[in-house]
Amino acid sequence: MRTGLDHVPPSKQRELADVVRILFEEFEITHARGNADWNRKGRIFKIVLYGSYARGDWVDDPIGGYQSDYDILVVVNYERLAEFEHWSAAEDRLMREVTINRTLTAPVSFIVHSLKDMNAQLERGRPFFIDIVEQGIALYEAEGYEFAQPRNLPPDEARIEAQKHFDTWFESAAAFAASAKFLVERGNFNEAAFNYHQATERLYHCTLLVLSLYSPKSHRLNFLRSQCEQIAPPLVEAWPRDAKFGRRCFELLRLAYVDSRYSPHYKITAEELGWIGDRVAVLEGLVDKICRDHTAALGSADRAAE
Repeated sequence: MRTGLDHVPPSKQRELADVVRILFEEFEITHARGNADWNRKGRIFKIVLYGSYARGDWVDDPIGGYQSDYDILVVVNYERLAEFEHWSAAEDRLMREVTINRTLTAPVSFIVHSLKDMNAQLERGRPFFIDIVEQGIALYEAEGYEFAQPRNLPPDEARIEAQKHFDTWFESAAAFAASAKFLVERGNFNEAAFNYHQATERLYHCTLLVLSLYSPKSHRLNFLRSQCEQIAPPLVEAWPRDAKFGRRCFELLRLAYVDSRYSPHYKITAEELGWIGDRVAVLEGLVDKICRDHTAALGSADRAAE
């Protein structure tokens, strides 16, 4: 794993240093009062930059509405510490730094895994984690906690697993999309918004699982969208960012997971749902093609290896 950030502008290097500082500060605050052994002895072993900023192909186009995220992997010493409840304050603070304080010019998307789980994923040959080790840049590393040697996953094993993921998740997404259309016709707009959220979430999980055999346990559409668009850039087409109406519709879709069910203030119109439904259909078509092309390529690679 690399350690240099020379390819990143100095201003971005300073922002990444702030991200590391905030993650440590919020981690320490969250666990200051914990009595459990895993809490008191909790440690961050590594903080790794991966994705477009690590590779050097990030996009920063605020006018067009597309900006790459800072993608961060946090490696901790206990599995319990990888649960989202321990990191929600850090996520909220990083979001405020982007949207309110404006100290960060790019959103921060981070995932948390224990060192034990990371090494298990590497030993199983998971492409997502192998790419992080091979392309990632260590922003912080404690000495003496190395990653395991990755396994070379045979294409046929990858194809079989990818196909299972596709069969499960794509069908589930299609069912939620169909339910959403039915609910729109009934006039149940909030319920339709939730179902479109679920269709979109499942399409993104499908993409990640087929292409990388890994998907984070998250309902956050902006996070899942960012992760998917990095490994499958054609998916950017699904959600145009160049118009205020489209950005508003995606925000309503993002909020639908909770607010459409529990907030009396959540409102969405037939026009907004119509636009969302059209874009979900576009996303569905793109995911179908991308996933089928990937599994076909894995099959070709397996036959070539025989």
